[in-house]
Amino acid sequence: MTAILIILAAIVLLVIGYLTYGSWLAKEWGVDPSRATPAIEVNDGVDYVAAKPAVLMGHHFSSIAGAGPINGPIQAAVFGWVPVFLWCIIGGIFIGGLHDYGALFASTRNGGKSVGEIIKTSMGKRAKNLFIIFALLVLILVIASFVNVVAGTFFSDNAGFITTNPTGNETTAMVSVLFIVLAIIYGMMTTKLGLKTVPATIIGLIGVALALVVGLNVGLALGRTTWIVLIAAYITIASIVPVWILLQPRDYLSSYLLYAMMIIAVVGIILSGIGNLGGPAEFTLPAFTGKAGMFPTLFITVACGACSGFHSLIASGTTAKQLSNEKDAKLIGYGAMLIESALGIISLIAVGMVADQFIIDGAFKGAPAVAFATGIATMFGVSTSTIYGTIYALLTLAVSVFALTSLDSGTRLSRYMFGELLLKEGEASWKDATGLRKVFTHPIVCTLFMVIIGSVLGGLSLSQIWGLFGAANQLLAGLALMAVAAWLGNIGKNNKMFFIPMIFMLAATLTSLIKTVIAKVGAVAAGAPWGDWFQLIFAAAMAVLAVILVVEGVSTFSKQGKKAAK
Repeated sequence: MTAILIILAAIVLLVIGYLTYGSWLAKEWGVDPSRATPAIEVNDGVDYVAAKPAVLMGHHFSSIAGAGPINGPIQAAVFGWVPVFLWCIIGGIFIGGLHDYGALFASTRNGGKSVGEIIKTSMGKRAKNLFIIFALLVLILVIASFVNVVAGTFFSDNAGFITTNPTGNETTAMVSVLFIVLAIIYGMMTTKLGLKTVPATIIGLIGVALALVVGLNVGLALGRTTWIVLIAAYITIASIVPVWILLQPRDYLSSYLLYAMMIIAVVGIILSGIGNLGGPAEFTLPAFTGKAGMFPTLFITVACGACSGFHSLIASGTTAKQLSNEKDAKLIGYGAMLIESALGIISLIAVGMVADQFIIDGAFKGAPAVAFATGIATMFGVSTSTIYGTIYALLTLAVSVFALTSLDSGTRLSRYMFGELLLKEGEASWKDATGLRKVFTHPIVCTLFMVIIGSVLGGLSLSQIWGLFGAANQLLAGLALMAVAAWLGNIGKNNKMFFIPMIFMLAATLTSLIKTVIAKVGAVAAGAPWGDWFQLIFAAAMAVLAVILVVEGVSTFSKQGKKAAK
């Protein structure tokens, strides 16, 4: 019954937050449905392509979700369910939702440009360049983290290529590859053949069902290194081709998997809580565990379940270029974040059902995706049952599919940001640049640069990447909150709602990075391997960049305050 009460409370609170605080934000900022968006004004057929709200919601939600709201809350469950629940709900409504909605709205009003360009208009060119460098470092960690997650859910120890009677990983790999083919077909049907969204969606979902049937019977058996190379090749291509070919349709179709996954989870929670009508699962996670170090670790680890800087890059990198009407920004920006918070709560409940298997001696053991799939599947039956195996395979597939969507979008964002960093005023694209700048801003070159670095780091263990990714990601959120607040202040709009969230996020994340630097200095002095060197250098670089940006932000807010006082 505890699990049912947790999910019901979460849904009620998140809906109230959307209807009240989200609507208030739209009113304060002056959202205007009659104003043309960049997707309508530019419409270049490659990056600026107006999408129907349902399609864009699918793209945006799939891109921001990734593996974050599953990995984060599950690993943070070592503190107990109450702290994670409160942070997902309060953080989602008042920090994460504000952050995502603000970034999408600001980008829409600035020609679909990134947060870096928004910073330029309010804080200057140097601040813009520093922010973009910081964002590129975060995107390297995004690529590394999700390459690691995807390769971990695809790889097989079996020899061969095509295999019958596949394992869960082999099934996931096959269905994910078929998903890519389906996305291309969907994009062609809707864009080139003019098929309407509803019939195309029906055809697409039938294709998804067939892909699942095929994957459950025929799998792909390849090693981890092979998958890292193939994933690197895929995201390179996916980040360069027009969005309508792969990004929009793939994310839209995959969003149905996420919705289905969440519905299955809620049904399982209800079944397991009402007289144990479902499987043998029982929620055993305590409210508080008494584990020390909640600040800042909890707020860093939960990551995307409450707030994520990566969302601001998605909102201002790809989503704003596809938004057809400003009124949809609330649903897509604010609403998608709250749904992600709900997914974070579901993940918390899932691990709570199998806490004795994965939380041992105050530490999380194992892979978060496995804990998630095991927890939900156990709500429906014992591990030897057919329904358990089917649901387990479906959930594992969903996790890998969403990690891939984040990889697609994150790599494309890297391409955009390289251009914004290196191109001069008046240079519209890499074709207008000269010398080495023309080489490094070429779409293929800058994409490969990020993909190669990220994929090499993806070979590290997830534990070596995730903590650093969480801190960098949340610090990016603090800087994005600062950027949007500065922009709103410049145009005379209310920005006071940003200050407390901004200060909290900056304080928590800088504390975490400083602790990482201190710990890794000691490890390196003791002769640690290169993974610790990597964490030390990255943490130190991001902390320094962030402090410089914070100083720039304080200066900007001070000037705005003096101007308002006159």
